[in-house]
Amino acid sequence: MWMGIDLGTQSVRAVLVGDDGTLLGSGAAPLGGSRDGVRHEQSPDDWWEAARTAIGGALASAPGRDVRALAVCGTSGTVLLTDGAGRPLTPGLMYDDGRATAEAAAAGVQPAWALPKAMWLLNRCPTTSGVHLTHQPDFIVSRLTGRRTATDSSHALKTGYDLTAGSWPHEKLHALGLAPDLFPEVVRPGARLGEVGADGEAATGIPAGTPVIAGMTDGCAAQIASGSLDVGSWNSVLGTTLVLKGVTARPIHDETGVVYNHRAPEGSWLPGGASGVGAGALSHAFPDADPARFDALAAAHEPSTALAYPLVSRGERFPFLAPDATPFLLGEPRSDADHWAALLQGVGHTERLCLDYLDHLGAPQDGPLTFTGGGSRSAYWNQLRTDILGRTVHIPRHSEPALGMAVLAAYGAGAAPTLADAAGRMIGLGHVLRPDPARTARFLQPYLTMVGELERRGWLPAPVATHARTRADALETS
Repeated sequence: MWMGIDLGTQSVRAVLVGDDGTLLGSGAAPLGGSRDGVRHEQSPDDWWEAARTAIGGALASAPGRDVRALAVCGTSGTVLLTDGAGRPLTPGLMYDDGRATAEAAAAGVQPAWALPKAMWLLNRCPTTSGVHLTHQPDFIVSRLTGRRTATDSSHALKTGYDLTAGSWPHEKLHALGLAPDLFPEVVRPGARLGEVGADGEAATGIPAGTPVIAGMTDGCAAQIASGSLDVGSWNSVLGTTLVLKGVTARPIHDETGVVYNHRAPEGSWLPGGASGVGAGALSHAFPDADPARFDALAAAHEPSTALAYPLVSRGERFPFLAPDATPFLLGEPRSDADHWAALLQGVGHTERLCLDYLDHLGAPQDGPLTFTGGGSRSAYWNQLRTDILGRTVHIPRHSEPALGMAVLAAYGAGAAPTLADAAGRMIGLGHVLRPDPARTARFLQPYLTMVGELERRGWLPAPVATHARTRADALETS
């Protein structure tokens, strides 16, 4: 069996999966953190303790079976500094920590990227001698193996790694005051990083000698779990925030940096972007709500009285870059159910705008679209999003990032000749959703109103807004 470990925002999850995709065991443990405005930190030691608990739970639910290999994914852009022995010197700055604005401007990237966060941490670290930049999964892998290992190119992307050249751009990094020995060696996802050591076995119960395979970011892991691995296919991951990942033969060029390109283990490109909109807006507005009950009530509000742009926190990264963007409601909801409906629909409208932006950049979308993430557990929301988008959607049988890491572990250990072969064997399709043309038409005007409002506020560039309207006209007349 194959193990996948997912270091999420709110929890760590570990799964054990058989060659045929059967879920044999699972475990989870919660994660806390510290948020204050744009500040978002977590303790690396808490990651390790939560990982130990999750791994222990997974192993306990599948006794007497051997783990053939494992892989670990983490949140994209989460980084810390460690010493030569792998001990944390700083907290982990999370993917959405927004303090490194000056460093981001100097580096020419978004504040959410790991590179400016590393610069920010270095400026506040008591010592810079023997300090190493460490991504979230690297920290867990070092505890499992008992040594510092290479990192994978997927997590290294937002630290400035050049995927096209296959190397760190040390000349540019030196200009930012960053020495070469700060950065780890980089390998492609699916490469063998090492084996679980004696201390790792004692701490987790995973047998020493178990291969540890280089992983990918959580968004890419979810993409693998969705089975979206052919050119033109896209996976929309709806969790606390919204992430879209696709597959292309060539990287998608975006001068704004809103869309960035990961690279698949076998060389194709995985463009995508991460929005600040998502299900986190629901829990923020209604912390004690029963989602199933509110979904049922929301069906009476199509479209909702108010129009929502449901950002989880300040700032937007996709489908446009606007650090000062804030969530908004146009109009006054008539009830809590109406407000809930506005948030659900607002996520759907943003998702549609993301796909319009990708089309604006020339990204192919002729393959299947899949929905994954915690938001995909809502049947009502899945159909609502399908109708807003006006296109067929596939729902995988299982879709969590930890499963994607189990698939990658199987591929990296040589159990399948290609990643697609491993996914084809281990991932099953749950069901297919088809849009209702009448509902698609009903949500067209609210979508265009949101596009206009985003443009009016100066967040959405005019050419992108025009392209969205043109696509809407084409869909309406088709």
